[in-house]
Amino acid sequence: MSQITEHATPTDAGREVLDELDRDRTRGRTRIWLGGLTALLVLTLPVATGIGPVDISPATVARIIGHHLLGWPRAVSWSAAQDAIVEQVRIPRVLLGAVVGAGLAVTGTALQAMVRNVLADPYLLGVTAGASTGAAATILFGVGTALGASSLTGSAFVGALASMAVVFALARIGGRITSIRLLLAGVAVGYILSAATSFMIFISDSEQGARDVLFWLLGSLTLAVWSSVVTAGLVVAAAVGVLLLWARRLDALAIGDETARALGVSPTRVRTQLLFVVSLCVGAVVAVSGGIGFVGLVVPHIARLCVGGTHRRVLPTAALIGAAFLIWADAFARVVLAPAELPLGIVTAVVGAPMLLILVRRFHASQT
Repeated sequence: MSQITEHATPTDAGREVLDELDRDRTRGRTRIWLGGLTALLVLTLPVATGIGPVDISPATVARIIGHHLLGWPRAVSWSAAQDAIVEQVRIPRVLLGAVVGAGLAVTGTALQAMVRNVLADPYLLGVTAGASTGAAATILFGVGTALGASSLTGSAFVGALASMAVVFALARIGGRITSIRLLLAGVAVGYILSAATSFMIFISDSEQGARDVLFWLLGSLTLAVWSSVVTAGLVVAAAVGVLLLWARRLDALAIGDETARALGVSPTRVRTQLLFVVSLCVGAVVAVSGGIGFVGLVVPHIARLCVGGTHRRVLPTAALIGAAFLIWADAFARVVLAPAELPLGIVTAVVGAPMLLILVRRFHASQT
């Protein structure tokens, strides 16, 4: 009996072996998911680029892209209209969708760890509301027209940064930035700025301007141009890189402040740094796409179901899922009411809300 008991109880060395095997399985699963999602995203680009009021086959899209990037094929077998649609309209739009989806997904992941709230998303900090207020001021009253063609995105970005500064100042009242203070400050600022946007729409005499603001508030990629793709892409890439470097800090915050301090991580300093990085990323994304909900809320949970809860694995997985999801959501928005276009935020809400309910049900079942 003693031998049975002895063999049934793992030794410390046995536990280390089991833990190492578990880590190997997790790493292997992560590689499979990342490889599969990367392949899906690569295949998605030419297919989604061809979808729209004017359908273009993926093969033609691939040839057009190859012709412009590599000079092959040299012989042009497509029309000038198809070339212009793919190069000047569709490719910037699809790439911007990937950038926006990835940016919203990784910032949602960081926010959920930062405030330890599974329902946190980029709307939480009021940054989206600030960008919307700045954009509404430009559309309805011409504020920021000195910026020229980039007046809308510039005003939205300034509004996002201003809201970030206010949230930061409110959260620091009392000395330390805690998750509760950050949460309450973001919600309060968001409501105030949303009310300001609604008031501007109410007092405006421009019916067309009001419709434009409403469409922008619901999210759209119609403003996609190469300059916006490059600018937003650089900001999102930098944010993803920084968050990956801070993955262990996010893990510590997600466990709790006391545990974070025990691990040598200052919750207040880390939240301050994260607030700045997340707000810059969200501001850059919302400035070019408007308010798009549910991506930053739902995608991080899907990523955790795929690869576990370690942020070093969750962040790149969430970025790839968010990019692919928003590309397909935008493709659907382009064709479902063609030739009219459905606001992108409606599509993400229709898809995201049921997914959120399923995730909530799974979470409740795991807690009981």
